[in-house]
Amino acid sequence: MNFEMQKANMLAEHIHDFIDYVRKNNKTINSLYANKDQIYQIKLWIEEYKFHIIADELLRINQYSWDEKYTYYLVEQFKKGISIIDEYVTNHYDDLFLFTARLYTLKNLIQLLEN
Repeated sequence: MNFEMQKANMLAEHIHDFIDYVRKNNKTINSLYANKDQIYQIKLWIEEYKFHIIADELLRINQYSWDEKYTYYLVEQFKKGISIIDEYVTNHYDDLFLFTARLYTLKNLIQLLEN
């Protein structure tokens, strides 16, 4: 299997994990998060930038063969959304500090694909 395919599949899996993490924290009552509206805002951006569709497409196109052009296009679309979420989490670090580790992982996986 091509290393680029593995990187793209790993990014897609982490996107799915990030979506599940946000949904789980939006539904449950957690004492670590002071403001549920901020988590809801992240959830809205995930839906607006269609992270779920991007992750599904990354998995689909890189399942058997490497489609470089379409993979890079999807990564760029994901990068637009994740940069907005990252800036929002940075500005509201006191309430959303637990999201920084997941965002750090996603941004590093994007960099792996860009190199």
